[in-house]
Amino acid sequence: MSNALENMLRESLWARALTSEELDRVVQESHERAVPAGGFVVRRGEPADHWVGVMDGLLKMSVSLPDGRVSTFTGVTAGGWSGEGSLLSPGCWRYDGVALRPTRVACIPRHSFERLLASNIEFNRFLLLHINARLSLFIGLMEFDRLLGPDARVARCLASLFDPILYPRADRFVRLSQDEIGLLSAVSRQRANRALHALQRDGLLRVEHGGVEVLDLAGLRNYSGEATTAGRGPDPEALPGELVSPPSPRWP
Repeated sequence: MSNALENMLRESLWARALTSEELDRVVQESHERAVPAGGFVVRRGEPADHWVGVMDGLLKMSVSLPDGRVSTFTGVTAGGWSGEGSLLSPGCWRYDGVALRPTRVACIPRHSFERLLASNIEFNRFLLLHINARLSLFIGLMEFDRLLGPDARVARCLASLFDPILYPRADRFVRLSQDEIGLLSAVSRQRANRALHALQRDGLLRVEHGGVEVLDLAGLRNYSGEATTAGRGPDPEALPGELVSPPSPRWP
């Protein structure tokens, strides 16, 4: 086992809910995977057999249709965990987890997750907080996707990456390329570029090499820009083949 994997597990928020013996056992049972850019960390239809934590890199959680259209749920950055919803009941993954850049993930097997679920009340409380944070994120995504224009969608997407439960390692500098910001916001790279510079002119962030520095998180969270009309059609500058509204039935 690498030191990086062990550090990831021991420093995760949920680890605080475990006894030292419980945490040692989880560490021993877990493994890591290296996934190239464009590779699948989890794949729709395959058995959901592990809980996934991002050690470094970036995942896009999405679903795709046979005609090539893709709907993005959210991104998971370093320090974040995903997959607990699928592990709470037997079955298969209902979405894809795709690496947007070379990514390493920690994998906790289903049997370890289920043992903690059955024996540790504090771990269950953490899961409730985590799932509630994910649900709140998705409600927000639906709200600003349906009611706000692309500049505001980019602003709210960036702001959503600062939830302390879902993204415990977030800092003021967000290491995302404009392509990645576009993918997570469901707009083209060109439209993401325009939105970022509009937000920079408003003093909310600074566009830098390799990412953006957030100057006013509250401003990003409340940014409305130019509202769209109810029942709008697909954004003409959305990603080719990208569905605008994310499905709602389940969370990663």
